[in-house]
Amino acid sequence: MAHEDAGHYAAKHPGGKIDKAIADAIAGKEKEGRITCVAAHAIAKKQACSPQVVGLNIDLLEKRIRRCQLGLFGYGVKKKKTVKPAAMVTENLKTAIREAMDGDRITCQAAWEVAKKMSLTKLEVSSACEAMEIRLSKCQLGAF
Repeated sequence: MAHEDAGHYAAKHPGGKIDKAIADAIAGKEKEGRITCVAAHAIAKKQACSPQVVGLNIDLLEKRIRRCQLGLFGYGVKKKKTVKPAAMVTENLKTAIREAMDGDRITCQAAWEVAKKMSLTKLEVSSACEAMEIRLSKCQLGAF
């Protein structure tokens, strides 16, 4: 959703229903109407559901996600991205990213899988994508 749609996240899910257990878990982790990506993924694991289901509930509750683990949003006063292009990207990492791409982009989940496979941080993979001018797509929580 665009910045002008902020505060109207539930509109993305007409007819969506809030799951009380997930909503309670979100309430326990959110601060000032915001919940971190890490906390949202922890809730998904604890509730034995997909991150997408947690993201749906975050939207329905009109909460915001902050501190994306790929560094794409929710950082600082202006909530801008923190990820910067890597100064150097190894050929092995370039290959792994290209093989994981879906069309001309790489999904959030695929970026996480590359990070795990190559024993890198998620931010290192995101930085490599920035350097390679590859966009990330399909946030696991549904934020982008």
